[in-house]
Amino acid sequence: MPNEAAPGLVRGLTHRRGVRQFLKFGIVGASGMVVNFVVAHVLEKTTEFSWFADFAIGFMVGGVSNYIFNRVWTFGSRRNPLLEGLQFLVVSGVALLAGKLVFTIAERAGFHHFTTAWFVATLSGTFINFFLNKYWTFRHLN
Repeated sequence: MPNEAAPGLVRGLTHRRGVRQFLKFGIVGASGMVVNFVVAHVLEKTTEFSWFADFAIGFMVGGVSNYIFNRVWTFGSRRNPLLEGLQFLVVSGVALLAGKLVFTIAERAGFHHFTTAWFVATLSGTFINFFLNKYWTFRHLN
């Protein structure tokens, strides 16, 4: 009996617009994380930038791809792309500040593993990004 209820629950959740958007946002975010990861780690291995600079550059490059895919696929927006792009950039800046906090804490604690700090910093911005973009950048679609 419990096994029969699970597919109905999943189907019911995926028919909710906000849940579908969050799942799509997560898929897009995962692709952006790959871009962010590659760029940040290439910079970390090949430059003398600070860890946060490596992270920030990767974060913003991944953010550009996230904006394009979220605009088209997750939210299906047709509004002015320049205005939305600027709003998305502001939201990314807020999420980046959360990442800066993570790197600052890691540095002060003497933590020396870039990938783990990168991962925690990236996750710290995920919910900030989703909710601020859903309810500000793409609010006209809610």
